[in-house]
Amino acid sequence: MKLLEEALEAGPAAHGWTEDQRWTLARIAEVIWELFAVSYTLAGVDVLLHRIGWSVQAPSRRAAERDEGKIDRWRAEVWPTVETPRRTWAPGSASRTKPARG
Repeated sequence: MKLLEEALEAGPAAHGWTEDQRWTLARIAEVIWELFAVSYTLAGVDVLLHRIGWSVQAPSRRAAERDEGKIDRWRAEVWPTVETPRRTWAPGSASRTKPARG
């Protein structure tokens, strides 16, 4: 396990993923295969990571490119035209020959 932890601490770039500096379960499974010649499913990698104390991490901040003004305008202008009101109750019938009265 120590070898795996060291490999993960080195980061994805040390294993050839320079375009994106995030670990994914698929990438970790590939590293495990390269180091130990053992194949894990993604669920198995997840369990293994939890056993060694690693957990899923979410970004702590929003994207720098995020434009709150555009988002607010979209919500005010576009979303109401896309959103359809939900029917909370409607008469129905399972019969094809005798439809429900409405």
